[in-house]
Order: sequence, then structure tokens, then C-alpha cells
Amino acid sequence: MEHPSPPDTERAGLLEIFKGLGCLFIVLHHLAFYGPMADVVAQAWPLWVAWLSEHGRLAVQVFLVCGGYLTANSLAKLGPLARDPIWGLVRRRYLRLAIPLLAALSLTVLVTELLRPFFDHDSLSPPPEFWQTLAHVFFVQHLWGMDGLSAGVWYIAIDLQLYVSALLLMLVAQRAQVIFPQWSVKAWLGSLWFVLAAASLWWWNRHSELEDLNLYFLGAYGLGWLAHAVRHAKSHSIGVTAMVLLGAVAWWLEPRWRVATAFCVAIGLAGAPKAWMMGTGQIGGMGRQAMGWLSRVSYSVFVVHFAVSLLVNAAVTYWWPTGVWFNALGMLVSLVLSLGAGAWLYELVEKPPPTGRRWWVWAEVYIASTLLAMLINGTL
Repeated sequence: MEHPSPPDTERAGLLEIFKGLGCLFIVLHHLAFYGPMADVVAQAWPLWVAWLSEHGRLAVQVFLVCGGYLTANSLAKLGPLARDPIWGLVRRRYLRLAIPLLAALSLTVLVTELLRPFFDHDSLSPPPEFWQTLAHVFFVQHLWGMDGLSAGVWYIAIDLQLYVSALLLMLVAQRAQVIFPQWSVKAWLGSLWFVLAAASLWWWNRHSELEDLNLYFLGAYGLGWLAHAVRHAKSHSIGVTAMVLLGAVAWWLEPRWRVATAFCVAIGLAGAPKAWMMGTGQIGGMGRQAMGWLSRVSYSVFVVHFAVSLLVNAAVTYWWPTGVWFNALGMLVSLVLSLGAGAWLYELVEKPPPTGRRWWVWAEVYIASTLLAMLINGTL
């Protein structure tokens, strides 16, 4: 699967649409899954709420495939990797993920403790503990069997694990090419990713006890990588056939909507017309600008929306505990406020360069916030 370095404009277009829609659906999924507003709304529209609660999480598969595609895109521009630069790449990736997360968690833990005396609901996370606080700083809370302090924080740990896997696989491919020079690095990468994606889709992804490890998600992420390779290959037929084989066997072994979703997104990225990938061939005007904006702020929205959801749920439940229309409007308001909070977090926290100094500042703010939350709760 030989391919040249892809242009930067491939962050636009279809990728933006996938990420933007994924952002909306993951917020709606958490609104339907957590909080009493959805319970009230379900009295009038049970199928709608049940669908969001059960299938809205499929947005995770969209993010995984897009993540694999974008990682392949960025690494294709770097050329040969060495061990030392890899640690620099991992550090940069960690900082880009950790700084917005720490800022959002600082807000979430305080909101949770301030609401706890007045809002008795199981959507509230348990009071934070010291070691749990430190575990969140380094994305190991679920590996240590600890509860998350916010919805979806497990995904951020998985994202970092998958990125490290991609870098290590690049090193393996480079080493294999030295030993067997008849295959290029890109050919080795395509083969290795196919094997790993097959192992994940056909085996690891069928075992729920592996959900805290990247093995469970390597299938969707690998499909994104393969979609990038197929898109920039001289011949598409072999690559598309391989992707179809991966998806067909996975579905035959065990039908799963998450696999079908990942497969459809990957095939879309691999086979979409060039104009669609450049942002010139689908929705236009304000629609394209809105999707581009949603794509940019999607990570910040993801990490901050749970705190917003808690506040809106508590307010609506206090004032209108049984009003269906008020609770439906509350869900809409929560979505809009989550997008606004995410845009604010993006501009102030995520957008500036991720430096060690900024990480240290936000780590201190986060630890201070959790200590204050423990003091409010009386556990300190």
C-alpha cells in the first residue's frame, strides 16, 4: 500500500462531518444515559431516548476510525522514526490530551460536590479519593479498577494507548524492512495493521473484560489506518477487498453494530471522492463551517459536557421534576451550553501550545479542586 504524504487539507471535508456528528451524538448519548431529564422525556418518547442511550455510543467508533486515519496522516509526514523522537511524540500527545482534561475535571469534581447535597442521583460520581485523583492525571484510573470522575474519561486513556501502539508498530515495520528489504516500510505497516485489526475484530473485541485495553479497540483504529493506506495506494482494489474481508468475517463471527459502524466509516474515508475529503463536495456554506467548528472543538466538548449536564439536570429536576416539555427543553439547553463551554475551553485551554509548564499549572488546579471537593464532602 504505497502512498505519498497526504495534504493537510485532508483534515477537512468528510472527516470534519464525521467528527462533528460524533461530537453531537456522544453528548446526546450521555444526556440520555445519565440524569433524570431523560427519564422524564422517555415517558413521552421512549424509543428516541432508548435509541440514544443504547446506540448513541456508536459515536465512539466514529472517533476511533477518524483517529486511526489522522494518526496515519500525521506519521506519514515524519519519515523514519527513532526511539528518542518517539518519546517526544508521546509526550506531546499526552500533553494535548491531558491539559484540557485536567481543566475540565477541575470543574466537574467541584460541580459534583456542590450539587451532591441537593441532587441525589446515581449519575453523580463518588467523592474523589487521593489516589484516584492522581490516577486520572496519568490516565490509569480504569487500569487500577477506579471509577472515573467524569463520563468518557476512559476513552482518553484508550486514545493515548492506541497512539503509542501506532508509534511502536512504526518502529517494528522499520526494523522488519531492514531485515526483509524486499518489502517497504509502508507495505509492512499495512500488513501489520491488517493482522492487528483482524485479531481485535475477530477475537479481542468480543471479550468485554478487555474494554480497558487498546486491544479491544485496535480493530476500529486499525480500520482507520487501513482506510488512509487504501486511499493513497496506487491500486485500491486489494486494500478495499482486505477491509471488506475484515468486516465480513467479524460480522459472521459475532454481529455487532459497533463493528458495522466502524466499517462503514472506514469505507467512506477510503472511497469518498477527493472533493469530499477536501471539503468542497458535500454540504456547503454555513453547514460546512458549522461542521468544521464542531470538529475543532469536539475534544473540548467531550471533556467538559458532563459538568454542564449535571448542572442543567439538577436545575431542571429542582424546578420542573415531572414536566416532559421542560425536561426535553432542558436536554436541548444542555447540548447548546455544552457546545458553548467546549468552545470556551478550546480557545482558552486546548488551542494554546501544549507545554510542560501549562500542564503543571492545570495539574495543580485539578489537584487543588479535588482536595477542595474532598473538604466539602468531609472526606479530607
